[in-house]
Amino acid sequence: MAELENHSSPPSDPAPADPTTPHPQTGFNPSRMIGIIRRKAMIKDLAAIYHAECLAYCQELLELQKKAEESLIEMKAAEDSRRETMRPPKRMKKAR
Repeated sequence: MAELENHSSPPSDPAPADPTTPHPQTGFNPSRMIGIIRRKAMIKDLAAIYHAECLAYCQELLELQKKAEESLIEMKAAEDSRRETMRPPKRMKKAR
């Protein structure tokens, strides 16, 4: 029984509770700084590429919307011209 109680206690060696906590730095390491600068430059390049791609897609979408609106306007104009050419009925309906 006493052995089971001992197993339920926390382990004696310290385990990192949160992996996101920074480790204490031992000093300035220039190679680490160079890696940070390179990653930052890479992130900027990727952001610029992503932004350019988004702009291209937005431009394409805008052109497609304009084409769709133009075709709708043409279809409505065709319907209106058909309505104008229809003859009036020979007998008028009685109004109630």
